[in-house]
Amino acid sequence: MVQVGKNSVTQQLIGENEHGQRLDNLLLKQCKGVPKSHVYSIVRSGQVRVNGRRVEVSYRLQSGDLLRLPPLRIGGAEKEVVTAAERRLHLPVVYEDDALLVVDKPAGVAVHGGSGESFGVIEALRQQRPQARFLELAHRLDRETSGILLIGKKRSTLLALHEMFRAGAAGSMTRVADKRYLVLVAGRWMEPLRHVRLPLLKYLLVSGERRVRVATEGKTAHTVFRLLARWQRFSLLEAELRTGRTHQIRVHLAHLGHPVAGDEKYGDFALNRVLAREGLKRMFLHAAQMRLPHPLAGTELQLKAALPPALVAFLQGIAARERQDHGEKI
Repeated sequence: MVQVGKNSVTQQLIGENEHGQRLDNLLLKQCKGVPKSHVYSIVRSGQVRVNGRRVEVSYRLQSGDLLRLPPLRIGGAEKEVVTAAERRLHLPVVYEDDALLVVDKPAGVAVHGGSGESFGVIEALRQQRPQARFLELAHRLDRETSGILLIGKKRSTLLALHEMFRAGAAGSMTRVADKRYLVLVAGRWMEPLRHVRLPLLKYLLVSGERRVRVATEGKTAHTVFRLLARWQRFSLLEAELRTGRTHQIRVHLAHLGHPVAGDEKYGDFALNRVLAREGLKRMFLHAAQMRLPHPLAGTELQLKAALPPALVAFLQGIAARERQDHGEKI
């Protein structure tokens, strides 16, 4: 067990129950009362060591690893504030059984705390369900993306989902998870169906912020876009992920000259300011559907999350302005 608030270094041997967990997730669960910002800080500064070496917060622990922790300070007041916020976060349940929980994540909420976020979906769920023995993210959505998010309620579920998504990220010919997003883009998209195969490379800004760009030395990335509706200024697309790279949809669309409406990283920043005045206060990217075999039972799951009311209203506004300006929808 980790001893918190002691004036000595703590050593912990990682066992089977912790095998495969991200370092930050383990620390945040075990170090109750320690501010999340402090937990991330001590990892990044090298005060936390695994087998005597510095590691990233995303490091996945292995059975037999020796985890070293420095003395940790407790911040009770901050924890009380975070707990209240976590309990207020509304997370509609799309599907649930003994092994799997699927929620409809709202935009503007990170999937987990850290990197400037005080808390996220997984922390909120653990606060809302204190009786749950195991809750872990099976995959991620960007902070400003809404929609379907899978959480494992058993380690066997989590490992099966991770294997499934790893195969998808690599572009396996035997894809087992079909992910579909709804996305509004700037400009008039002309093709009814378009396969986009552009390799993506991760890099860091001087500030340390993670970004992605199209580059020949990048990893294979394949997105299928289908045109759903088109207006003078915008097009509504369905995006099917054939691989699962970071920011894949956003970077592919920006590279093609059709940035996602409201995207503050890769989008048209001048247009985004106009959109905010017209009522779009977020990025228009929503994880709407996912079809996959149940990670334990094997039966097919078809998961759906309806487009949020704010995005529906914005589309209705586009259509209304189009009718007013041009007499009919293009």
